[in-house]
Amino acid sequence: MSDKSALDTLYSNKLTDISHFSFNDEVVNVFPDMITRSVPGYNTILGMISDLAGRYVQANSTCYDLGSSLGAASLAMRGGIEADNCQIISVDNSKAMIARCEKVVSASTNNAVKENESPLTPITLYCSDIEDVSIENSSMVVLNFTLQFIPLEKRLALLQKIYDGLLPNGVLLLSEKVVFDDKPHQQLMTDLYHNFKRANGYSDLEIAQKRTALEEVLKPETLEYHKERLKAVGFNSADTWFQCMTFASLIAIKS
Repeated sequence: MSDKSALDTLYSNKLTDISHFSFNDEVVNVFPDMITRSVPGYNTILGMISDLAGRYVQANSTCYDLGSSLGAASLAMRGGIEADNCQIISVDNSKAMIARCEKVVSASTNNAVKENESPLTPITLYCSDIEDVSIENSSMVVLNFTLQFIPLEKRLALLQKIYDGLLPNGVLLLSEKVVFDDKPHQQLMTDLYHNFKRANGYSDLEIAQKRTALEEVLKPETLEYHKERLKAVGFNSADTWFQCMTFASLIAIKS
C-alpha cells in the first residue's frame, strides 16, 4: 500500500479510560503501521490474494473486498486479475477508512497510468455495513480480518450470502484471528504473539491496553468452527492455507 502513515503510538501512554476499539480517524492515520506490526504474515496474505485473483477471477464478474479498510486487499486483487471486464467492489463501514482509501486507490491508479500499464480493473468504494451489501455474479470475495468484528449471530447469514453470490469455481479468502480449545496451547500461542509484538516495538503497556480495547469488539473463533460453518453454507472445499500463532487464513471454493 502506497499510503504514508504515522507510527502507531495510540496505546503508548497510560489511559484512565480505555474505549472500545474503533476504526476512527486516529486509527486510520496509523493503520498501515499498526497492521504490519500486529498481524504476522500480513504481507504474505496479500500476496496470496493476488495469486488467487489470477487463478480464480472470471471474466465479466465482480470481486468483493468486504471490510476493505485502506484497500490493501483490493489493490492486491487488482494486481493479480488477468480476466477481462471485471470490477472490484470495496466496502467498509468506517467513513474515515473510506475517505483515506479513496486517496490510496487514486494514487495507485495514477502511478499505474504513468507507468503505461494495461487497463486496470476498476475499484468502486462504498461506505456501508457489509451485511447490507448484495453479493452477485462474483468470482472472488475477500474477508481479510473482517468477520471477527461482525456480531456472532450475524456471521452465518453473511457467509451464506457470500456463498450464494459466488459463481461456480468462485473463491472466498477468509483471514481471522483464531482461538484454541486447548487452554495450554492457547496460552502458548498468546505468549508467542505478545513476544512478536514486543519484537516489533510495542511495550507491555501498549499490548495490554490494545487487548482491553478489543475485548468487546473482536470475537475470535476456532479454526475448526470456521471450517465447519463454511461447509455448512455449501462450500465443499474449505481449509487453512496459512497460520501463524493466533492468526490464520482459509480458502473456500464453490464447486
